[in-house]
Amino acid sequence: MSDESSEWDETAEEAPLSAEELFEIHKAEIDAAFEERGIFRRLADMFRGLGRPRSSPEYKLAVIELQRLIAPLCAIVLPTLGVLILIVVTAVTGQNGETIQVDIARAQEDEADLEEQQDPDEIEEQTPPEEVVDVQVDTPNISEVDVSTPTPTPNEPVSVKPATQDSVALIKSPITMRSMTGSRNPGSIGKYTAGGGLYGDAQTEGAVLKALRWLKKTQNANGSWSPAPVSNTGLAILAFLAHGETPASKEFGPTVQKAMQFLIDSLSKKKDKTGKEVVTFKGTDGNEYATLIATYALCEAYGMTRNPNTKVVAEQTLQRIVDNQGPTGGWDYGINKASTRDDMSFAGWALQALKAGKMAGMHPKGLDECIKKAIKCLKTRNFRNGGFNYTAGGGPTGLTATGCLAMQLLGYMNEKEVKDALETMRQWKPSFTGEKGKKLTEALPAGNPQYYCYYAAQCKYQAGMCQGATPANIKTWQDWNMAMKALYPRTIVTLPDTIAGPDGKPRKIGYWKWVADETCKGGGDTMTTCLCALQLMVYYRYLPTMQTKAAKAITEQEESEESKKTAEVDVEVDI
Repeated sequence: MSDESSEWDETAEEAPLSAEELFEIHKAEIDAAFEERGIFRRLADMFRGLGRPRSSPEYKLAVIELQRLIAPLCAIVLPTLGVLILIVVTAVTGQNGETIQVDIARAQEDEADLEEQQDPDEIEEQTPPEEVVDVQVDTPNISEVDVSTPTPTPNEPVSVKPATQDSVALIKSPITMRSMTGSRNPGSIGKYTAGGGLYGDAQTEGAVLKALRWLKKTQNANGSWSPAPVSNTGLAILAFLAHGETPASKEFGPTVQKAMQFLIDSLSKKKDKTGKEVVTFKGTDGNEYATLIATYALCEAYGMTRNPNTKVVAEQTLQRIVDNQGPTGGWDYGINKASTRDDMSFAGWALQALKAGKMAGMHPKGLDECIKKAIKCLKTRNFRNGGFNYTAGGGPTGLTATGCLAMQLLGYMNEKEVKDALETMRQWKPSFTGEKGKKLTEALPAGNPQYYCYYAAQCKYQAGMCQGATPANIKTWQDWNMAMKALYPRTIVTLPDTIAGPDGKPRKIGYWKWVADETCKGGGDTMTTCLCALQLMVYYRYLPTMQTKAAKAITEQEESEESKKTAEVDVEVDI
C-alpha cells in the first residue's frame, strides 16, 4: 500500500470528535463571524476578497462590505475634495483680483473738541491761531471790506431761484467719494478751521453753527423751510450735510431726517404742454428751479449715504433732466426740451445735479453725451468776452462763476474759458451790496449778490487750492478768503433766542438777511443763510476737484463702475 493510501487509512481510522469538541469548533466559527473588526481590518479583508474569483464566497462578501463602506468613505473623501478645490480656486482668483478702495471718514482722536472750539457763546473771545503758508502773498486790506449792515439792492433781470448745492443723508460715517469730497467729520473740520490765510477759523465755524441752529429752529413741522419749500429744503439739507450732519447726528439728526423725507414724499407727476406725464416735486416753482435743486440734493444724499429711498426719487428726476436738454446743449425754464435760450443760471443747477448723480453711481441713459453737449454749449454759446453770460449771445455777468464752477466740477478745469473766467473774477470780493451799494468789486452784479458769491467762492477755492496752483490763483483765493472771513461772521444777525446744544446748554442762533429788492423774491433769509454758510464750509466740503485724480474720477466714473461692478458699499463706523 502506498504512502498516500496509508495516510488516508490513518485519517479514516481516527476516532470521531466528541460533542464538546464540535461545540468548541462551532463556537469559534460563530465568534469569528461576529468579531468586531476595525475599519482598516475591514478594508484589508474587502480588498483581499475583491481579488478572489467572482464566484467565490470571499468575493461576494467583499462586494457587500464595499456597499456598506461607500457611505462613510464619501462622507470623508468628498468634503476633503471640496476643500482642496476651494483652496486652488481662491489661490488662482486672488492673483488677479482687484481691490475696491473705500475711504472712510474717521474722526481724528488727537483733534481738539470741535464743539468747544466753535462755541458761538464764546466766539468773540477766541483768537484764531496763525498758520504758516509756503506761498508768499500779500495780505489783503481788510479795512476795505464792507462789514456794515446789509442794504437792499435793485433787482437784476436774471432768473435767480437759488437752491441746493450739495446734500447728504442717512449713515453714521459717510463714505467719501475718492478725491471729490472732503472729510466732513469733527476732526477734519477742526483741522481746516484752525486759522491761516487759506483756511477758516473759530469765527467762521461759530457763524456756521449759529446758522445751522437757526435752520433747526425755523424748520416747518413737515420738514420744509419757507417761503420756497422744495428749493429751500434742498439748500438747508446741503448746508447740514456739508457740515457732516446726517440723520444719525446727535444734535441735527432729526432735522436732517425730516428734511430728507419731505423731499422724498414731495415727488409727484404732472403733464407738460404736450400732455406727456413727467416727474416733478409738489410745490416746485413755475420755472422748476426747485426740481433741479432737489434732484441735486438727493443725488448727493445717495452718494454719501447709499439710502435707497433717495436713489429711487433722484433717478427719475435725473433722467428727466437728461432727456430734456435743449437742442443746443443748454437748459431753460420748465426744463423745456425745445428751447435754445440756454439759461446759464438754470443750467448751473442742472449740471451740478448731473455731476452729483454721476459721482453717486447713477447713470441715466445718455448722461455722458448730455455732459459733452453741455460743455460745448458753455464754450460756444454762453461764453463771451472773458466770461459766461446769462443767455446765449450776451456778455459776462455774475454767472461767470456759475459756468466756471460747472466746468471745474465736470473735469474741464484746464480749458481756456475757465482760465479767462478766473481772470475776469480776479478782483471780485464777497459782498452784500452789489453795484448800487458800496462797491467791493466793479464786476459783481446787483440783485442778491450771495447767489454769485456762492459760486465765486468755490471757483476761487478750486483754482487756488489745487495741486500746481499758480501764485496768482493762490493769492486770489487768499484775498477772497480773508475778506469772506471778515465779512460774514460780522454780518450774521444774532438773535436773542437760543436753542439747546448737544450738551443741553443754550446756544446762540443767527441768520444772514436777504438783501435783494422785492421784485427778486427768491428764497428769502433761508436761501441767503444757506448760501453764506456753504461758503464758510468750502474748506472741508470738497477737496479741490482740479486735481488730476479728481478729474479722472469724474470723467471715468462710469467706465470704472461698469468694469468693477462696485455698485453699493454699506459701511458704518461709529465716530
